[in-house]
Order: sequence, then C-alpha cells, then structure tokens
Amino acid sequence: MVRLILRWFLLAAALLLLDHLYDGVELRSFGAALAASLVLGLLNAIVRPLLVLLTLPVTLLTLGLFLFVINALLFYFAASVLDGFYVASFFAALIASILYSLFAMVIDVALNQVFGRD
Repeated sequence: MVRLILRWFLLAAALLLLDHLYDGVELRSFGAALAASLVLGLLNAIVRPLLVLLTLPVTLLTLGLFLFVINALLFYFAASVLDGFYVASFFAALIASILYSLFAMVIDVALNQVFGRD
C-alpha cells in the first residue's frame, strides 16, 4: 500500500516536472497533479485495454505505433475532464504522454530497487 501511494505521489511530481520542461502542458497545483495522475492511472487501467483491443488491426498494421496515439488520446482526454490540467493540442499530448511514460518507467525501476520486485 505504501508503494502504491508513493508511486502516485511520484507520478504527480513527474507531471509537475513535465509542466516545467514542456510548454504544451500546464498544471495549476500539486493537487491538480495528484488528480491528473489518478485519472491517468484509472484511464490506463480501465479504458486503455478496451481501446487496444478495439484498434488491434490498426495497431498491427502500424507495427504498434498506434499505441502512441492511444496514449496521447487518453492524456488529452484526462486534461479535458480535469480542472487545473491543460494540454495545448493533440501533438502536445503525444509528446507529453511519451515523456510521462519515460518518467513512469524510471519511477517503476527505482521503486523496484527500493521495495523489491512483486
């Protein structure tokens, strides 16, 4: 449980870092970053598998590159439903989702080193 909460806070901090590094993303506060990381996590856990399944032919045809589009759509959708989280355009969501995924990979590797692999 501690690992899950720590991961949530670190992903929110990664969103704030993304806000400072990339002009296409704006966050009002750490609370908005916490809400955004929670919504992104829920969308990735619930909606993303359904979208991947529905778009499987396109994903296979593009050799998996369409997954970047799905990630960007979810990132853009999360920004559209949350107050305090703004993404300038779909292209900005694409770049931001790639950077956010890289940050999440680094966080996961660090947490695996600290807590051990589950």
